[in-house]
Amino acid sequence: MSSSKNTICAFDLYGTLLSTESIAKKLAEHFGKDKAGVLAADWRKYQLEYTWRLNSMNQYEPFSAITQRSLQHTLAEHKLSLSSTDISSLMSAYDSLSSFPDVSPSLKTLSTTSNITAVVFSNGTYSMVSNSVHKSPDLSPHASVFKDLIVVEEVKKFKPAPSVYEHLARKMGKEGKMDEMWLISGNPFDVVGARAVGMQAIWVDRAGGGWVDGLVEGELGRPTAVVKSLEEVVEIVQKHTR
Repeated sequence: MSSSKNTICAFDLYGTLLSTESIAKKLAEHFGKDKAGVLAADWRKYQLEYTWRLNSMNQYEPFSAITQRSLQHTLAEHKLSLSSTDISSLMSAYDSLSSFPDVSPSLKTLSTTSNITAVVFSNGTYSMVSNSVHKSPDLSPHASVFKDLIVVEEVKKFKPAPSVYEHLARKMGKEGKMDEMWLISGNPFDVVGARAVGMQAIWVDRAGGGWVDGLVEGELGRPTAVVKSLEEVVEIVQKHTR
């Protein structure tokens, strides 16, 4: 692949640019710091589980509805409750999650990289994603780096369904050129989904635990590259495309 070609870098939002664990600060206002971390992790677990179950059932619900229902599931499981006002407040807070520390410097580098087109590629609704990118204190200063916000509402499927990645290719004019698109994600299931349709993928392993996902054997079951920081992304993509 020539470096003169425009390469798409599709950044996952939740768990890659934004920390879903940061919602724990809001949960702590109601349940205390110790309990909040567990609740935030379970909320995320059920949020993802709901998307996979809907895919398997060939059904679709907006990510905003899934996010609220998975919160209610988590609270019920822990024998806790919140008022409708407090739940609405938590949902609003989901639109302003904190970004990871490496996000800002990496996006500054991307803003001066001419042969890479960066987009956000998310399971979230357009409203959720747009609010996060354009209104959150952490991401809004870098909103212009992203040339588009690609969401799944049109195809009514969630990652890692192949149609979601094919939708990205159509939107970016890369049909039949899947290998010219890079997924950047901190979620292994997302990485494996992208690799299955021929995309390149960088897994963001901030914890440094190494790749352990064993669903698909061979190279297509692994990321093209593993990084600990998003600041490594541009160099890896440019080396690969020379």
